[in-house]
Amino acid sequence: MVYAVEMDVRIPESWSEERLADYLAREKETSQKWQKSGKWVYLWRVAGKYSNVSIIEADSPEELHQIISSLPLFPYMDIKVKSLCKHPNAIRESLI
Repeated sequence: MVYAVEMDVRIPESWSEERLADYLAREKETSQKWQKSGKWVYLWRVAGKYSNVSIIEADSPEELHQIISSLPLFPYMDIKVKSLCKHPNAIRESLI
């Protein structure tokens, strides 16, 4: 199953620079692990926002939840998920 996932990050203003740096380092490590596994197919930043749009390929909704909830910043995100399927009028092969 292929999902479009929009993640808007809401960092608490009370966090110290050290705490933020720790979370960001762990977030990078975790997201890159999923990208290297092939599950996290695309990751794009939304210009002008602390936001991203990702394409994630997971075997089930449960696996998708496992992937996104493994992110250290997961508790501080507003997340929208859309399940995708191939459009019958598409002339290009799926990139996934």
